Amino acid sequence: MSHIICIANQKGGVGKTTTAINLAAALAVSEKRTLLVDCDPQGNATTGIGLDKSSIDRTLYHGLIGKAAAKSLIVDSEIDSLKVIPSRVELIGFEVEMMSEPKRETALKNLLAQLVDSFEYIIIDSPPSLSLLTVNALTAADYMLIPLQCEFYALEGLGQLLQTARRVKHSLNPNLKIAGILLTMFDKRTNLSRQVAEEAEKYFKDLVFKTIIYRNVRLGEAPSFGRPILLYDAVSTGAQNYFNLAKEIMGAQCKRQK
Repeated sequence: MSHIICIANQKGGVGKTTTAINLAAALAVSEKRTLLVDCDPQGNATTGIGLDKSSIDRTLYHGLIGKAAAKSLIVDSEIDSLKVIPSRVELIGFEVEMMSEPKRETALKNLLAQLVDSFEYIIIDSPPSLSLLTVNALTAADYMLIPLQCEFYALEGLGQLLQTARRVKHSLNPNLKIAGILLTMFDKRTNLSRQVAEEAEKYFKDLVFKTIIYRNVRLGEAPSFGRPILLYDAVSTGAQNYFNLAKEIMGAQCKRQK
């Protein structure tokens, strides 16, 4: 069975896609069969992992509207143990086309049910909005991981996201849990980063991951080269941060299974 983790935050620019790509890559390099699902119409996880959108025949959209089986959507990545279900801009049409469908919130859950025996981890990159696609991602997931950038207004909107997660848990997915809050873009030179980290730990306590993602030039460069940081610069701070996150998540899963 897979552990399905949705990376979610309705704010843009918090490191959501960066986390989805690099957590998936770190798990795969750790010899875990991993699937990265790009559930964002912008398709940044697709290009960030090195795929050419124009050369892809089928995307997540075709699976969600019932035009393709899940296995037919899977594309190889540069890492043997990491597979991808890509997305393109046509995914925007999903919300309009599914408007009259009675079980539209469970489309992704039903699609991924075809794959749970094939992967140990499924990482979902969700859109930067509280849309039907985000609700689908939360409904399909076992866990929600929330990236929180260590910048001004970082906590703004977090309450709304947690409220949405509670509603999904109550009405659609009683098994949904919070994997944790991940501090991203941490700059140890600034008081602001330290203040945000202290506030997060004060309010959310053990929900905050021990791993922190530091602001790192190489990590910011990697997506433009279509490579996870582990392949772009394996000795960088960013690579080590995401390896540590993967280890923390795998360790937590081992504890839950005991």
